[in-house]
Amino acid sequence: MKPPGATRVVVVGQGYVGLPLAMRAAEVGYLVVGYDTDGERVKRLAQADSYVSDVHRATLQAVLDSGRYHPTTNPEDCAEFDVGLITVPTPLTDGVPDLSCVEEAGRLLGAYLRPEACVVLESTTYPGTTTDLLAPILETASGLQAGIDFHLGYSPERIDPGNQRWTLVNTPKLVAGVTPGSLAAVRDFYDTLVERTVPVRGTGEAELAKLIENTFRHVNIALVNELAMSTHALGLDIWEALDAASTKPFGFMRFDPGPGVGGHCLPVDPSYLSWQVKRHGGSPFRFIELANDVNDHMPAYVVERLIAALNRRRKAVNGSRILLLGLAYKADTADTRGSPAIAVAERLLALGAQVRAVDPWINPSTVDSNITFVHLDAEEIAEADAVVLLTPHHAFDYPMVATHARCVLDTRRRIEGPQVEHL
Repeated sequence: MKPPGATRVVVVGQGYVGLPLAMRAAEVGYLVVGYDTDGERVKRLAQADSYVSDVHRATLQAVLDSGRYHPTTNPEDCAEFDVGLITVPTPLTDGVPDLSCVEEAGRLLGAYLRPEACVVLESTTYPGTTTDLLAPILETASGLQAGIDFHLGYSPERIDPGNQRWTLVNTPKLVAGVTPGSLAAVRDFYDTLVERTVPVRGTGEAELAKLIENTFRHVNIALVNELAMSTHALGLDIWEALDAASTKPFGFMRFDPGPGVGGHCLPVDPSYLSWQVKRHGGSPFRFIELANDVNDHMPAYVVERLIAALNRRRKAVNGSRILLLGLAYKADTADTRGSPAIAVAERLLALGAQVRAVDPWINPSTVDSNITFVHLDAEEIAEADAVVLLTPHHAFDYPMVATHARCVLDTRRRIEGPQVEHL
């Protein structure tokens, strides 16, 4: 591989995965083009205005000033690339994997693909996508053959927004190629970005590994969520039981219940595996389908618990002033993709509640305009008929909530007090 300063890298997709990857590549010396079809997003990047919590404005400004990072919506800026990275969304549409963005990225890179260049897919997807979908698109667009004329690989993203301990750099990076030569090229590139790469036998196994990681979390979160619902009906404290179980030093990994799952990964990725299994004539993936059912029900269960708590105080949810703490799907991020907190808010609005929300990370214009954004203070807390903690941002003053709230439903076990009910 050429030295970084002479290597041109194109990162297709400048979201929660692509932007940190582009920043890291520019920081180590590569000439990076950050391509995105969203003109407003690219405009913000050019002004060093980061919309990704893990990329600070100072970092973005530094790589812009260095001349090693160029955000663009112009496909022609992707010409003459040496390494092309695909970090685009892979959502579900009507329950079916939607790989249209991967296909578009493949056609884009294929138009400028040159011999010896390297293309890597990072987007989460079902096993076989790299070889059966992406490779033919690249080959048709370029007239070159994958694994012979150019290198092709898969390296699943492992970005955890807001995680200060495990970052892009120190999280082990799985790498795979369609041939041994492609694997070597993919690994050589990522070795310059991260502390440790882990070679995988093939792209299919690497694609499956990513789905296993997310399915493991999804199923275990569903387990504790169902336990939370069942143990509440039995009059038992799930949190106390989890604390006790967590004292076992082997054979147990703790997962906590909550209002549901959000982000791109957990609500979507396991279904990719289930869909692929069914597609090839296998039996339904019952664990995934059950986990989907349990986790999808949690926002409704949270509302049911809130209604019951208000009823005990002779209050109807219709007309009640409900203060929601947190709308992001994850603490200390601005990410609302698939957020169960949003689902809770929408259900409460439909029931006639006056929904007010506190979230220092969220731009109010990105959610339902019927949700009134407020600052967290003693007066706001005291005037609420109920306070519901949904996203445990560290910025929240939990003791203040405990002191002034009349009724609290805490889905994250951060608040203690006689008027506090835990999920």
